[in-house]
Amino acid sequence: MAKGTVLPPEWKEYKDRFTGVKVTQLTDYTGHSHHFYFTENGWYEDGKKLLFISDRENSTNLFSIDMTTGEITQLTDHNTTYGFLSPCLHPFEKKAYFRRNHQIIEIDLESFQESIIYEGPTNLSGGNLNCTADGKYIITCNREDLSDKIAIDLGNGYVGHRELMEAKPKSQILQIGIDDKKSKVVYEEESFITHINTSPTKNNLITFCHEGPWQLVDHRIWGLNLENGDVWKIRERTEEFEMVGHEYWHEDGEHIGYHGFRKDGTGFFGKIQYDNSNMEEVEFNFVNWHASSNDFSKIIVDGRAPLDKLIIWGKEDNQFTNPKVLCEHRCSFHVQKVHAHPRFTPDGTKLLFTSDKNGYGNLYLVDLPEDLNQLPDFEG
Repeated sequence: MAKGTVLPPEWKEYKDRFTGVKVTQLTDYTGHSHHFYFTENGWYEDGKKLLFISDRENSTNLFSIDMTTGEITQLTDHNTTYGFLSPCLHPFEKKAYFRRNHQIIEIDLESFQESIIYEGPTNLSGGNLNCTADGKYIITCNREDLSDKIAIDLGNGYVGHRELMEAKPKSQILQIGIDDKKSKVVYEEESFITHINTSPTKNNLITFCHEGPWQLVDHRIWGLNLENGDVWKIRERTEEFEMVGHEYWHEDGEHIGYHGFRKDGTGFFGKIQYDNSNMEEVEFNFVNWHASSNDFSKIIVDGRAPLDKLIIWGKEDNQFTNPKVLCEHRCSFHVQKVHAHPRFTPDGTKLLFTSDKNGYGNLYLVDLPEDLNQLPDFEG
């Protein structure tokens, strides 16, 4: 298949067998399809189209689904697999960015024309991509490639995860000009850096993380001011071996959401302002992989085996409801491509997730009830 190929709709609707909510399976192909990482928005043209990644004809490419017709358009035609592509959208232009090995490529979402905006050294491994809020820069990270010394397969079972943390690879955060294609290192240290997240409203603010097993890493969430180079810890541990991570920006670009586990295993989700003020946390009694929200009025988490459902909370009179069962996901989490990674649509009316419950990863879209009290309480 070539770029520009339009495929017929694959979607089909059903009612969740536990809660009755309407779920639309958006893709149906014998090969993995998945949406962007949960910290990245894939919706564009005012929510009329959604970008996603799919492994079809033994190749990994970028696709778009028209949410009015269900038609799927192939946007790239690379003839090999490149893992996750790590794509991100330009905040206001019809452009997207993705990785191809050591290259970062811009694609025009109307003409499908591609251009290389950065090519990194082959002795470094590249990380995820983010656009700054003003649309002027791509922010990403590189780290020393230690694959000749450590068995590494992070996307398929976190192989080498702890070993990389302990090896303290040389890492750097890059700022790449979208127009002039000039790159500069804005921060570097000897630590396993990943999870670059740009504030959606503050041009100069990003977060990054020190990667590794959460209970063992020195500190997980860090802030960086791109203008003056200031770096600071965000949401320090409150007790030994506490785990905090999977951080993401709220849409206000001021607050950061996250989840974690206390030393005794109690789960929690929370939010904090980038300057470490206004922290608020809510505990729950099961194990999950991710938490996500647009703000702190409605939170979704995905249960981890043996819990195979999406659990949602909403605020009423400034208090969270009991945890509610939204629907089952039955996701294996076996590899990164089939993590559920739930994410609300920008308007907060629907929820997108990936599941391999039918054997292959596919995208699912859930219609959220206006009143969450219609949903059954979760009983752990």
